Amino acid sequence: MNTEVMKNESGNVTRLDDRRPRTVYRPATDIFETDNAVVIEAEMPGVSRDKVDITLENRVLTIRGEAEAHAREGWRPVYGEYGEGDYERVFSLSEDIDSEKIDASFRNGVLRLELPKAESVKSRKISVKAA
Repeated sequence: MNTEVMKNESGNVTRLDDRRPRTVYRPATDIFETDNAVVIEAEMPGVSRDKVDITLENRVLTIRGEAEAHAREGWRPVYGEYGEGDYERVFSLSEDIDSEKIDASFRNGVLRLELPKAESVKSRKISVKAA
């Protein structure tokens, strides 16, 4: 396998592979609802907790995860289906979500976000009084 190289203006040699942008995947995501929250679970294999970035701006929730590349020195590729890369997913949140109380956890490559419902949209039981 040949690796193409080039010299930049300062004379340093750079592999062309180092200049290509990393692949960004859309993580497989499950979304479900409880009485009090909407829960998002996103799979991001190869990402460590400190490489997860979650931002919320103008009711747009953005999830990013940076996976570490695995160096495989001495290996000769024969066949591959697993692609390494980073992850990104964007969600628009409704006014029904209390954005101040969003909670995030990360375990075994799965990011779990709990988005609490605003008090005004939670269902409640209304009792009927006898007249």
